[in-house]
Amino acid sequence: MELFQLTPEQEHLIKTIREFMEREVRPVARELDHKDEYPFEIVEKMKDMGLFGLLIPEEYDGAGIDMVTYALIIEEITRVWMSIGGIMNSHLIMAYVVANSGTVEQKKKYLPLFATGEKRGGVALTEPNAGSDLQSIETTAVKDGNEYVINGTKMFITNGRHGNTFALLVKTDKTVTPKHRGISLFIAEKGPGFEVVRDIEKLGYKSLKTCELYFEDYRVPEENLVGGVEGKGFYQLLSAMEVGRINVAARGLGIARAAFEDAITYAQQRVQFGKPICQHQSIQIKLAEMATKIEAARMLVLNAAVKKESGERADMEAGMAKLFATEVGLEATLEAMRILGGYGYTKDFDVERYFRDAPLMAIGEGTNEIQKVIIARQLVDRYKI
Repeated sequence: MELFQLTPEQEHLIKTIREFMEREVRPVARELDHKDEYPFEIVEKMKDMGLFGLLIPEEYDGAGIDMVTYALIIEEITRVWMSIGGIMNSHLIMAYVVANSGTVEQKKKYLPLFATGEKRGGVALTEPNAGSDLQSIETTAVKDGNEYVINGTKMFITNGRHGNTFALLVKTDKTVTPKHRGISLFIAEKGPGFEVVRDIEKLGYKSLKTCELYFEDYRVPEENLVGGVEGKGFYQLLSAMEVGRINVAARGLGIARAAFEDAITYAQQRVQFGKPICQHQSIQIKLAEMATKIEAARMLVLNAAVKKESGERADMEAGMAKLFATEVGLEATLEAMRILGGYGYTKDFDVERYFRDAPLMAIGEGTNEIQKVIIARQLVDRYKI
């Protein structure tokens, strides 16, 4: 008996996503990735399937799926192409923030548009001098009548080029202590004063544009202040970041699975010294270790998803899943390349793409070093003597 038994509805949805990825994405992923071209046609099909509304409640025209189903869907998507998961993840974190912290008016206005993908984007948090330390952001929002005037720079923003709406983290009070009490979130739509400065060239994670954004006297109406109250932005993000880390953990799992599946297929086809290399003990050991760690990663991901779905605080579980699954992803892509040998280093196979994509998962949504700090703090708190 499996530890996590899915309902027929869950199984059908996951199967539908798997078939979509195999039919519509796999045939073009390698070419689009190498050309670093945005997958416009795929995104339109994702809209039609309702993928941008997965975590949005049904009352706002979303799918309202649970966290376990969400994690398994992200695994299936990333198994084929990491960048598709990225297009969804940042957008869904923004939607999650509005669904859980927005005013009634904000939910009614934006969530149905997020669900269809008409309004689509992500979260604008990181700055040139503030990554893991979000309390040190320098982008400011100053009240001016019934608007806020925003100035500052955001860095490494997923969907920055092709998105049109973002959850924008700013300082509304630079004097208050502790600093996080001066942080607020706005729903920011592109307009005058909102500039996409450049697309940032990256090792991997291609086709999905990661951008630097610049705000100069950018005006946003006061009704777009998430929750309608200043100083709540940092807290509003905490729960959403747990969702983000579960997503990244699922992506680490997905890319590890992709690398393993390509490696074990190749190992059965490649003949050396008179027999398939899967019969050589050194290759068998690699495959066994990869498969075992992938299964362990899946259990951590699903455990974090269950904890989050229950409504409990899940920062430690999400951190553990993110830490372990993304490290497994890194290791599996390198091992797959070794199993494929010279072929694995060429662009004729997908393993080199996995190898380029995997490192970001150990960095994004809080570096793995930060995850260890989060985990340790929670452990000390839970095991107080």
